[in-house]
Amino acid sequence: MATTSRSARTRGLTLSRGQGLRPDSNGSRRERLTALAFVAPALLGFVVFYLWPTLRGIYYSFTDFDVFNRPVWVGLQNYVEVFGDATFGNAMKVTVEYVLINIGTQTVLALLLAVLLHRLTRSVLVRSVIVLPYLISNVVVALVFYWMLDAQIGITNQFLGWLGLDAIPFFGDQNWAIPTIALVNTWRHLGYTALLLFAGMIMIPNDVYEAGRVDGASEWKMFWRITLPLLRPILALVLVITVIGSFQAFDTVAVTTGGGPGDATRVIQYYIFDLAFQRYRFGYASAVSVVLFLILAAVAFVQLRLMRADESDVA
Repeated sequence: MATTSRSARTRGLTLSRGQGLRPDSNGSRRERLTALAFVAPALLGFVVFYLWPTLRGIYYSFTDFDVFNRPVWVGLQNYVEVFGDATFGNAMKVTVEYVLINIGTQTVLALLLAVLLHRLTRSVLVRSVIVLPYLISNVVVALVFYWMLDAQIGITNQFLGWLGLDAIPFFGDQNWAIPTIALVNTWRHLGYTALLLFAGMIMIPNDVYEAGRVDGASEWKMFWRITLPLLRPILALVLVITVIGSFQAFDTVAVTTGGGPGDATRVIQYYIFDLAFQRYRFGYASAVSVVLFLILAAVAFVQLRLMRADESDVA
């Protein structure tokens, strides 16, 4: 008995009634403090830059606030105005159009690129080149494409002129502006999205593909019957991330069109910026932001449920 007690103390364990051996309380406290020390910087950043501004934004959404005067409580008045605001409705319509084009093209192309990486090459150099556009600032990308697609001096329209085609005002025409902005952002995020999907494909056991080849399945059939079903949880996560990111499109619009021509590219984030920093209606802008937050939360929830993101077919 004495030997057992000494052995337990040596291992830093103590006896507890009816519970056997458990970690020494001093050791557990030190571990908790060490863990808290590592988590504290990220936790502080989250509280200061995310949680507190979110709570303040929710409070301001119930007020009339213009920065220069103290907030005046108005209750649900801002939210009532949101649902009767035609400009807000147009901004949501434009944003949904942008999201559908951006997510549709980006997901399909990223899947194709990820499959090519997975089936043909896993070179680190190739992956580095693919992800390079994502490392460039969105403002820089927008400016470069703005000059390239300019109707007068852009190299793209110069090339169209050599082919005998008329110049296209990519950013100046209501029918072209949103598709152009969506495809510009697709180009920038394509490599990053493809790498996320590629990482999911690596997790699929090679034995599954070997069994498919033995059964005589073609690459196309293995993609539909093996890759896509087993990639479902990662694909769901990627779609949630990309959809939320697409709804937050702002800098490309601000640099290229400024919401124009007319309201053709006034996406919801640019509308919030316009309300807050140009019209100084911070209370109403906060209400629009809260409504957008609730919409995105609902969209993410539906996506995860429909795609059964918490389930995996990988054994």
